[in-house]
Amino acid sequence: MKDLEKAARYGEPSYVWRAGQQRRLEKIRWAAEGRLQGRILENGCGIGMYAERLQAFGGQVIGLEYDFERALQAHHRVAQIVNAAGEALPFPDNSFDLILSHEVIEHVQDDAQAIREMIRVLRPGGRLVLFCPNRGYPFETHGIYWRGRYHFGNIPLVNYLPRRWRDRLAPHVRVYSQKDLQALFHGLQVRVVYRTILFGAYDNLIARFGVAARLLRTLLQALEHTPLRFFGLSHFWVVEKR
Repeated sequence: MKDLEKAARYGEPSYVWRAGQQRRLEKIRWAAEGRLQGRILENGCGIGMYAERLQAFGGQVIGLEYDFERALQAHHRVAQIVNAAGEALPFPDNSFDLILSHEVIEHVQDDAQAIREMIRVLRPGGRLVLFCPNRGYPFETHGIYWRGRYHFGNIPLVNYLPRRWRDRLAPHVRVYSQKDLQALFHGLQVRVVYRTILFGAYDNLIARFGVAARLLRTLLQALEHTPLRFFGLSHFWVVEKR
């Protein structure tokens, strides 16, 4: 599979640890509330960047990755890596204290089944920390298909199109409203502990434009505390199994 095709189908994992990844790690740590010393699953671990850092908190970390090549790379960072699909987790019920799903469910074949599986393998009182794309963000960050070709990059306003048109341009990746996420968890024995929408860290822009981009990041992240977070990059949900 060509690199661009793989990026379109499975997304791009974190390859370099920068301010954006560190900020999200701190949010994961906050959301875990002491569960980082337990049994942890990163569902869709890519090459293992987050799983490697989660190990430092003292828990038993297992990474699960669908793509075999990425799973091999992750194994250099994390001892326990499983190559499997998120819709059929190869673990018993009530296995984990904490599950991280970081920008993954938008790429799986069946997102509802993937959510059900994560809740199944959580222990009662365990938490799922979920990041996924927000439909309110003005750009589709995964690129689009146009006239039979994949165009990589940030494409403006695609997510604001009617759903059937948007999904024709970006059939390889989902995007979520709050209502969409509520539907995924409907009927499951969970409670939503916390939910919000985050803007990005814009590390690439800062590398190119320096101080001006840092000011932009500060402004956008300040909007997370206002109703304008509707336009943020990613949903951040913390869900606890009853």
